[in-house]
Amino acid sequence: MTETIHPLATIPREELLSRAEADPLRPRFHFVSPAGWLNDPNGVSQWNGTYHLFYQYNPEGAFHHRIQWGHATSTDLVTWTDQPVALEPSAGPDAEGCWSGVLVNDDGTPTLVYSGRFEGKELPCVAVGSPDLLTWTKDPGNPVIAAPPAGVDITAYRDHCVWREGDTWRQLVGSGIRDVGGTAFLYESSDLRTWDYRGPLLIGDAQGDPADTDWTGTMWECVDLFRAGQGRLGSAPADHSPDVLVFSAWDDGETRHPLYWTGRYAGDTFTSEALHRLDYGGRFFYAPQSFLDESGRRVMFGWMQEGRSDAAMVDAGWSGVMSLPRLTTVANDGTLEFAPVPEIGKLRRNHTSVPAQVLVGAGTRVTTVVSGNQLDLELDVQLAPGAEIRLGVLASADGAEQTVIVLGRDADGTPTGTLRLDRTRSSLDSAVDVEEKSGPLSMTDGRVRLRVLVDRSAVEIFANGKPLTARIYPTLGGEGVTLAATEGSVRLLSFDAWTMAGVFEETRSLLPERK
Repeated sequence: MTETIHPLATIPREELLSRAEADPLRPRFHFVSPAGWLNDPNGVSQWNGTYHLFYQYNPEGAFHHRIQWGHATSTDLVTWTDQPVALEPSAGPDAEGCWSGVLVNDDGTPTLVYSGRFEGKELPCVAVGSPDLLTWTKDPGNPVIAAPPAGVDITAYRDHCVWREGDTWRQLVGSGIRDVGGTAFLYESSDLRTWDYRGPLLIGDAQGDPADTDWTGTMWECVDLFRAGQGRLGSAPADHSPDVLVFSAWDDGETRHPLYWTGRYAGDTFTSEALHRLDYGGRFFYAPQSFLDESGRRVMFGWMQEGRSDAAMVDAGWSGVMSLPRLTTVANDGTLEFAPVPEIGKLRRNHTSVPAQVLVGAGTRVTTVVSGNQLDLELDVQLAPGAEIRLGVLASADGAEQTVIVLGRDADGTPTGTLRLDRTRSSLDSAVDVEEKSGPLSMTDGRVRLRVLVDRSAVEIFANGKPLTARIYPTLGGEGVTLAATEGSVRLLSFDAWTMAGVFEETRSLLPERK
């Protein structure tokens, strides 16, 4: 993403930490950096049983500048331990920042491939790690690719996806061809240091309206290529599962939204079949990166960026939230489905439920008997044609503020409908983003299984496996939960709710030392 330097360049570390911790909007069970700035997930992986989350980090303040690689570890994807910064700028090709990249296993040697920024440009660099992944040594030959492909007028060039096929490493670098569209340039190598250019894997179309939710951008950030089902990239598919090319659409410094192509990767090309929205929240789930864990699950993280002003972030002392880790699976129609990893259930407390019942007619309300600003809600509902149900969270006692999740079924009787997030009354702060988010939903017989995770200013919604992620900034501290049918007939089959415990108990350090 484009770097922005805020005029408040430095705040004392103690004050930065205290500001961040005191902010009532700061999430408590999502991963956040100790303070300062967080963006893209990097090098997400499991190594010898331990999960590793690296991330773009600025410990100097809540603004994008002199980016380092923050690092945290976990044994369960739920509770995280801050580790020393993995990479920080140094004289040479990453003097202006260590930007996004990945972790690979080079015959037992942990190796990072990342974008080093120097003189306003990003180029691929390599660093090797100690066995515990806590100490990193940059390769003296950095950058390992000296320049973007010759003769191509690019919009930008950064971010990496690296994998192995037999004895050959392959790499994608996100980019865009000016006046044509976003792309991912393909390279191959025998040693991760000397790379041969193979050409663009796939080229998008920059024409169209940037406001469209499926516009593919002028540049592709954070490309991620994987086999969605059984088998490995480049091998013959063992089933009908697609290959998936994920990217985040970018345009002249604007982060737009994550998308993915389904199709088939073979040789030096990706034959696309269909383009899909990855998350109906658009830019609020940006720069996703995934990995296969040791049990064979594909786990994905994304950056939940802010929807408030630069000044508000600096005043708060922190910016950016990491999404909860998501399981990525293939639906019957070949699209991706998502769900929070089951381990998140460890944080559940104080279970309550609502009896099954039928809601008929506009305004039929349900007594929910649950409240809080750290919640995990699960509903199973069945909507008649034309029916609509509204779940409100973070509602203030006077009704002035409320964030509403809306499920509606099409009136024509087809098994389709809409998931919608209404943020028009989420906040009395007129400066924050309250744009509505929505997307189509398949619902056989009108059935929707809905899960909503609320963590102060972060909300993640999953409806029949389709996610909608967003940020909200309530000012009144409301914790109310409401449920009402607003159109037609809705069967409430089940409604379970839990409050959620926090994951950081101890005082954190901006720059953790090795223990």
